[in-house]
Amino acid sequence: MKTFVVLAVSIVLVSVLFCPIVMAAPAIPDDVQIVQPDPSLPKEISAFWGKWDGGDTLLQHFLIVEKINEKEASIYWWQSGTAGYAAQGWVRYEAKVIKERGKYIIWFSGPTGIAQLTLKGEYLNLDTPSPLVKPRLRRVP
Repeated sequence: MKTFVVLAVSIVLVSVLFCPIVMAAPAIPDDVQIVQPDPSLPKEISAFWGKWDGGDTLLQHFLIVEKINEKEASIYWWQSGTAGYAAQGWVRYEAKVIKERGKYIIWFSGPTGIAQLTLKGEYLNLDTPSPLVKPRLRRVP
């Protein structure tokens, strides 16, 4: 019986230490002005618009595509901190919207270099030069 209790407690402790922690979204900055895309905008571009959240191997990310048109987008990005990574508060980026190989990409100069946003199904993928910062984000209702 003692072995069972020790094993059960060990499993719970390992689960708590290694499972990702669910975070509530940080407070949205006061100066965010989420502007509905023009209805004439291609749906492949307007699909980027809105609030997104998700994580990667180390960090939790929240991203808002505040405004978007055929040439540019305004983006707010927040990421949590972990051991070795300081928390980044909300940062606004002005981004370019481009079409490459038939798909739209949003790219901007982020904290680790050029970052790209692409859509794949219901996910917004954030690709950065850092091998550790590559979150897959889901739309926040």
